[in-house]
Amino acid sequence: MIVLASKSASRRAMLEAADVAHRAVPADIDERALERELQGAGPEAVALALAEAKALAVSRSEPEALVLGSDSLVECDGRRFDKPESREAAAEHLRFFSGRAMVLHSAAALARGGEIVWREAARAVLQVHPLSEAFIEEYLNAEWPAVSACVGVFRIEGRGVRLFRSIEGDHFTVLGMPLLGVLSALREQGALPQ
Repeated sequence: MIVLASKSASRRAMLEAADVAHRAVPADIDERALERELQGAGPEAVALALAEAKALAVSRSEPEALVLGSDSLVECDGRRFDKPESREAAAEHLRFFSGRAMVLHSAAALARGGEIVWREAARAVLQVHPLSEAFIEEYLNAEWPAVSACVGVFRIEGRGVRLFRSIEGDHFTVLGMPLLGVLSALREQGALPQ
């Protein structure tokens, strides 16, 4: 059994669907402080650093366990976006994304005994339809507050798919974790049968 250093329902669902025995222990880290320390770093580097920090934080308290940390962030026209802090912020994010390409960076890391033993990052490019104010209002009426926990203000497995004209990249990356890489790494680490 592995430990997932996250409270993300999407990441738990991916592991459950892949039949990976796990338990969730959310990492207690200050993500915004770490992002400030990494100011100037590219989005992939930031996503990897956050995934590693989560894995390490839980690994220190559970040194015998194989701990999976993961993180995602969105970049659009050179601007980085976190989860919206309010419905108004979510609407502002959607207005900014409207008609643009959103780049989603998802990263994962495995730690054991307080050391990173594996890491991987992936990206997907999501082309957003032009979004009217009426669409944004209707969308948030239906999806808020569920999307408050989602970077990019969408759940691809639900109504959020209507935001996009096209998606280039792995479906699991869009869901928030490079799952195929994670599963391969779990096999290499002996957590899944070969």
